[in-house]
Amino acid sequence: MANIKQQVKRNRRTTKQSERNVRYRSTLKRLYRRVDEALEAGNQDEADARSRELEKLLDKAADKGVIHKNTAARRKNRLARRRAAAAS
Repeated sequence: MANIKQQVKRNRRTTKQSERNVRYRSTLKRLYRRVDEALEAGNQDEADARSRELEKLLDKAADKGVIHKNTAARRKNRLARRRAAAAS
């Protein structure tokens, strides 16, 4: 256990940030899975709606530092390519 007041606060903040990161990452995984399921089922409308939701969450995660901004851009690009391939 830390003896310094600032380190106690830092430990508290780190714990909260780690929990937030886990929540974001699990939500991202769940949305990826739902988009994939919609694409496999051939439901383009649902896939588009889920993709928009996923892209928005990727941007928020990048803004909050959960994932790097280039990682978010790469994932959005791959998602768009998958949607385009399924549409054609």
